[in-house]
Formats: sequence, structure tokens, C-alpha cells
Amino acid sequence: MTTQQENRPQAAAKPVRWAADAVATMREGARLRLDYSAQSLWRVDRVIDGIRREGAPYAAVEMALRGLGAYAGEVIARETGGEWWATGGDHWIRTPDGRLWDPVDEARRCFGGHGSLRLLCRDATAAR
Repeated sequence: MTTQQENRPQAAAKPVRWAADAVATMREGARLRLDYSAQSLWRVDRVIDGIRREGAPYAAVEMALRGLGAYAGEVIARETGGEWWATGGDHWIRTPDGRLWDPVDEARRCFGGHGSLRLLCRDATAAR
């Protein structure tokens, strides 16, 4: 049997890879440099908004949204000292104050026109 402490590094493996893939894709495809700063989430929100306005079907952009959400999660983790947690295939950031954040779902909400990765990060870092 494993403890929560032992599962934390494993929980981060997938979203960290998804985030790195998103950074590489944005750099190569859109010529957009993402530096894991909170300010870079303005650009990510604009990218998602642009994809939505183009009318792309969700199925076509699902993996890109997952990567951009994971990128936002990495920004939050770095800004707050938070850690990735995983349960049943879902991944969240747990900040040191004990709050849980779901940046992957927030990216999906952004695509639907109802969310903001920049604002999620602002809220997550506000109580530091």
C-alpha cells in the first residue's frame, strides 16, 4: 500500500509532460513563447479564446486544452509551491493552504467562454 506522499511525484508526471508538450507546440506552431510565468496566462487565455472563436469542435482541441490547462497548473504550482494530485484520472493542484484547483477543467471552461486561466492563477496565488 502506498501513502499520499509517495503518490505525489507520480501524480505530477502526466500533467508536467502535458504542459511541456503545450509549451513546445505553442513555440513551434504559434511562435508563442510560454515561460511558466503568471503573466503568460494572458496569452494562453487569448489562444483559447481564438480557438473558440474559430469554431473548432471540442473533440479536435481536447488534447490542446488539456495541455494548456496543465501549463496553467504548473504556473500555479511554481507560484505557490503547490503540488499536483490525482484521483481517478483527474489532476488538480493543491496549494499549501489546502485548496484544490482544477486548471485542466478551467481550460475547458475557457473554451466554452466561461473561464480564465489567468484569473484562476490570480485567485490561487492571492492567499499566499
